[in-house]
Amino acid sequence: MNDRIARAALTRLFDSQDSTGRELVKALGAYAALRVATGAQSPHTFRHITEAELTEGLRRWAQRVPDVDAERDLATIERLGGGFLIPGDEHWPIGLDDLPDAPYGLWYVGNITNGIPAVQRAAALTGSRDSTSYGAAVTGEMAHGLAQRGICIVSGLAYGIDAHAHRGALAGFTGTGPATIAVAAGGLDRVYPSGNADLAAAIRANGLVVSEQPPGNAPTRYRFLQRNRIIAALAGVTCVVEARWRSGALNAAHHAETIARHVAAVPGSVHSANSAGCHRLLKEGTAALVSDAAELAELLAS
Repeated sequence: MNDRIARAALTRLFDSQDSTGRELVKALGAYAALRVATGAQSPHTFRHITEAELTEGLRRWAQRVPDVDAERDLATIERLGGGFLIPGDEHWPIGLDDLPDAPYGLWYVGNITNGIPAVQRAAALTGSRDSTSYGAAVTGEMAHGLAQRGICIVSGLAYGIDAHAHRGALAGFTGTGPATIAVAAGGLDRVYPSGNADLAAAIRANGLVVSEQPPGNAPTRYRFLQRNRIIAALAGVTCVVEARWRSGALNAAHHAETIARHVAAVPGSVHSANSAGCHRLLKEGTAALVSDAAELAELLAS
């Protein structure tokens, strides 16, 4: 078994926030860590893992071992017209290495010919699913303007701001590199939400849909929150266009700030609940105020 197969297996066996599993990989490498986690190799003492943590980890992982079949998952993603990237690959997005909990690998479908752009050539646009006409218009204009500059738009394929970001990028695409990258919260064998199936197909033609989840894994609230760190890590700036006070989009902004990426927010009406989260970021000093593509491009260049 090679490192690619081992890492594919780990995407099904370990959660991204499983610190015991992460320490195991750090100590042994992906292949040996997989053998220990599946019971194929006897565990021993580890410097940063207590006996209790390892025992609990082995109990937790044992429930998932029957579902682990990396070669099946790799064959599935190949049938879907995609593949599986791991650190060290030509197209591995090195921006992910800035995450303390970087994915073990990245599943993708779409056009990988031009790879994944450096973070300086990618901007994340995200926000409310129940976007207003104002949010939709600003997002579309920003995404189109950035795409015209050859900047890839990263978002989450959700309804609302995310969908407008992807569509704006596709409309402004100049043919250089991927137009847009959608980060999914579940396996790539199905589109979620299903109402964005046509949009996902358009993205695959001129961009990529990626996920740390193997085929078959369903999106969950936890996985939606975790995919936000990938959105933030793939881009040099994360811009929240519209967000309620407790919007999940603020989670993406937090991840961007944590790994020293630029954070931006678009101001809105003081009467709009959909802009309360943006105003919160601006008031706290977390985000730079931006109003158009040019200002976002300036942040990327700084």
